Amino acid sequence: MNPSTAQARVLVDELVRNGVRHVVLSPGSRNAPLSFALHDAAVAGRLELHVRIDERSAGFLALGLALDGSPVAVTCTSGTAVANLHPAVLEAAHSGVPLIALTADRPVELHRAGASQTVRQDGALGLETLHLPVAERRAGQNALWRSLVCRAVAAARDGGPVHLNVPFREPLTPEGGDWAEPLEGRPFDQPWTRTAPRSATAPHPADHLGPRTLVVLGDAGAADVEAVCDLAARAGWPVLAEPTAPGRTVQHGSLLLNAGPLVERLRPDAVVVVGRATLSRGVQALLGSTPVVHVVTASADWPDPKFSATHVSASLAPGAHEVDDEWLTAWRHADKAAGDAVAALLADEPWPTGMHVARAVVEALPPGSALFLGSSNPVRDVDFAAPPRPDVVVRANRGVAGIDGSVSTAIGLALECGPTTALMGDLTFLHDSNGLLIGPHERRPDLTVVVLNDDGGGIFALLEQGAPEHADSFERVFGTPHGTDLAALCAAHGVPHVLAGSAEELRSEITRPSGVRVVEVRAERAGLRELHKKVKTAVSSAVQ
Repeated sequence: MNPSTAQARVLVDELVRNGVRHVVLSPGSRNAPLSFALHDAAVAGRLELHVRIDERSAGFLALGLALDGSPVAVTCTSGTAVANLHPAVLEAAHSGVPLIALTADRPVELHRAGASQTVRQDGALGLETLHLPVAERRAGQNALWRSLVCRAVAAARDGGPVHLNVPFREPLTPEGGDWAEPLEGRPFDQPWTRTAPRSATAPHPADHLGPRTLVVLGDAGAADVEAVCDLAARAGWPVLAEPTAPGRTVQHGSLLLNAGPLVERLRPDAVVVVGRATLSRGVQALLGSTPVVHVVTASADWPDPKFSATHVSASLAPGAHEVDDEWLTAWRHADKAAGDAVAALLADEPWPTGMHVARAVVEALPPGSALFLGSSNPVRDVDFAAPPRPDVVVRANRGVAGIDGSVSTAIGLALECGPTTALMGDLTFLHDSNGLLIGPHERRPDLTVVVLNDDGGGIFALLEQGAPEHADSFERVFGTPHGTDLAALCAAHGVPHVLAGSAEELRSEITRPSGVRVVEVRAERAGLRELHKKVKTAVSSAVQ
């Protein structure tokens, strides 16, 4: 057995022993030892292997598979292949997803020697790189290889991506024969090193939080959200949440916060923020104007873009809290008024707008299914206009909120969670159309991708650059119309495509997911800015 084969087989075996159930592979020459070892493990039923030819899509597929909190590895060859994992690694780093980038490398003697596909991979993914030594035909390496895999998986479980870099010398294909030492792991398929999660700090007393406290849930772990929501229920605190966070008691919080300054009866004395609440400018304005802001996070990099946090802790201690019934009642009344105002306004607007589509999609989702939301307008349309569904798992790439990799992330989510619907814009869909490249040997999930096609970047129409005074430059450098035939694109990939011309057709398509399919809804960008202005005015008037 050659050294590269021995090392690859040990690495794959130890990954499985550490609970890694999915590995995404992009083919190459230098990672051939890993490819052979992973194929053998998949045939033996020890893990599920997913093969993708585009490393960027592969990285986001692995990210989607890991959204439930279980570590997932993605492996690729050396050179630019490694750099293509960077977007997914960035998203994983900022959203705490346990992604393991297992990259093949050239041995040290080939660096700075003009060898093909050889770059400096140390730090290439913006992470501290965990390097394995080049395998050699000598005793004493089995324990080292296994120990480093355990360190990588433990680090991923504790809060984000890990870069494990493995230089392989030729030969890169399997050979028979003995090795210098036994290559077995611990008995009973146990990991080489069993690690416990890092303990959190002690809960922080909540005596500085009075009865007029508001809770804002961003992109956060379920355990953090559950504990704070339990405290809020006892204390009578209204809970606002982004679409990806469960536990909200105020359904239209973003509408209320984005419709202008809060009226006095809704203005909090304190805000508790759990996770990264980055979706709404209204939330950031609230944090900047509230005297007490308590951020709940276990990360040393606590989310505080307005630099307004007065307290930071990993958790809040439960205790006796004074309850102001009028405070919670005021928010409930305002919430209903905002919802009624938006429903009435949308009933008078011609279909489809993004808000129409968001409401139709969320309402039609089968119970127990999953929903993936693309960045830019779709996630905001759901936040503004769609009543939450506690019986649906909602996910989005909110770590750095990029549009890249969304198709692949949704596919990964569907492979792990079952029937899934993804809602995204046309530019987001086109940016990762390679995610539709699924080979004939790969498992296909039940995923319906709803594409709101307004032929360009509708989000920019709602920002400062969409103001009338910038009309001369807007369409070319921000609107970016493309004119792509999505039906033809889908046909090239062998993916079914449907054009939904009404809300009824859209709902019908969502209720019967079967394989990977695309449902396109065509809309116009022209009236988008005015529609959002109408919504804010209607909500502001309703809660005065």
